[in-house]
Amino acid sequence: MHETLPLLEAIAFPAVRRGRLDTLQLNVGYRCNQSCLHCHVGASPNRTEEMTGDIADLALEFLRRRHVKTLDITGGAPELNRHFRRLVRAARDMGVKVMDRCNLTILEVEGQEDLAEFLAGQQVEIVASLPCYLEDNVNAQRGKGVFEASIRALRKLNALGYGRDGSGLTLNLVYNPQGPSLPPPQAALEADYKRILGGQHGVTFNALYTLANMPIQRFGSTLISHDTFGQYLDLLQHAHQDANLQGVMCRNLISVDWRGTVYDCDFNQMLDLPMTLGARERPHLSDLLDADIENHPIRVAGHCFGCTAGQGSSCGGALKEAAE
Repeated sequence: MHETLPLLEAIAFPAVRRGRLDTLQLNVGYRCNQSCLHCHVGASPNRTEEMTGDIADLALEFLRRRHVKTLDITGGAPELNRHFRRLVRAARDMGVKVMDRCNLTILEVEGQEDLAEFLAGQQVEIVASLPCYLEDNVNAQRGKGVFEASIRALRKLNALGYGRDGSGLTLNLVYNPQGPSLPPPQAALEADYKRILGGQHGVTFNALYTLANMPIQRFGSTLISHDTFGQYLDLLQHAHQDANLQGVMCRNLISVDWRGTVYDCDFNQMLDLPMTLGARERPHLSDLLDADIENHPIRVAGHCFGCTAGQGSSCGGALKEAAE
């Protein structure tokens, strides 16, 4: 796979500092039942990295001690980690909001037959990847049969109350462009998703998040192979808006990998750019149990323009429309 970090570090990005920490994003492993072209993690069924019980316990202690409001669990397919359900239960018992970054097809994997019922019982917010509402586009990006499996999963979640008004069970979908382009306006695309998924498949959901593809890992390597890496970075840079700097996710979130190493965001994790914390080259979550990181500088590079281009992009979707 082509290395993108040297190219990205050569691109200057405006300085950003941390605000108040409210989200612990925990990557519990890179193993996944899928292998998607746009995946910034480079996840696949062949990955073996997995968070241990000791690091999971440390994450729970961090939630208790720092009074963090949200636990955002991601992967890979996070549900494949054997400590996933224990993490969810313990966090919910503390009153912490839990988000599961779900690829939908995991609901049909052997051993996960009761996953949907578990998530509903714990009132976990589901953030589900569905990069298009058209079957051919989804299958081209994620593999044959993925769209049909995703629709079946969404119907199962709907039957449990997810995505339905008054249920208290939130189901949000995530869109990624098919290639090196910016996502369209979030509100208009959400309306299209709801119209087509509802009319053709009887599926409902709460909101759509639009995310730009990051020029790292598998997608970045593809850009280099097609000699379009520089062109895509130019697109992101020219679409940059300073106003989006105030809403980027790294200001209120830390990302922790399967080993417990701390990063400013999930994208920095995939580039192996750990958070800077004094003299520590690779700060561990245990180092942050009592450390004050508010107003701390955030590590930035060229890929950060993926979060500030156009309407902006983050784990919570478009920044501009969210602010409005």
